[in-house]
Amino acid sequence: MRSGVIAKKMGMTRIFTDGGEHVPVTVLLLDDCQVVAHRTADKDGYTALQLGAGLAKVKNTTKAQRGHFAIAKVEPKHEIVEFRVGTTEVVPVGARFSADHFLAGQFVDVTGTTVGKGFAGAMKRHNFGGLRATHGVSVSHRSHGSTGMRQDPGRVFKNKRMAGHMGDVRVTTQNLKVVRTDVERGIILVEGAVPGSKGGWILVRDAVKKPLPKDVPLPGSFTLPGADAPAAQSTEG
Repeated sequence: MRSGVIAKKMGMTRIFTDGGEHVPVTVLLLDDCQVVAHRTADKDGYTALQLGAGLAKVKNTTKAQRGHFAIAKVEPKHEIVEFRVGTTEVVPVGARFSADHFLAGQFVDVTGTTVGKGFAGAMKRHNFGGLRATHGVSVSHRSHGSTGMRQDPGRVFKNKRMAGHMGDVRVTTQNLKVVRTDVERGIILVEGAVPGSKGGWILVRDAVKKPLPKDVPLPGSFTLPGADAPAAQSTEG
């Protein structure tokens, strides 16, 4: 199990294939995504990598966090996320992931926080059909209608689909295809839409429902501190 990466959603665009067909893609930027710490089975009970991305102002970082980043010898990060990995996929602390961690044509699972819509009615939130336009219905055409019963059980069941807060939830979109990567600019182009607004932080992992390509870099494609060339070994798993 390889580590995922933390990326920033820059927006959507399109690219053209050799046949002239356009493919809508989402642009994901690797903003200084580095390994901050390790989680080991002996000490923590599981094996994982703690990754950080984006630069945070020192004045906005707590003293404990500054000490945590100082141990790893990395600058304070804006986002911190853990990724479970296998014992053979552990990446050194301070390593910086590059865009060719994923291959063109590979499928990935993308996790993000959807755009918040505020308070929304049942028709917009749950795609209800609404009430009739006539035959006694007045004023309440877009209402959700009856929500409960009579005396028995005399209450509204939990999780009943009603009007309320829409969006701003954690969503994972599976099996999105990586169309292209740009190592120099740290850009990953993913086919289709990705949950979240522009500037939001996105988690990108290898797809769990698709086979991993044989030529993916293991344990990943990254650059070690003080090195200019990628330090990944591309081996068949």
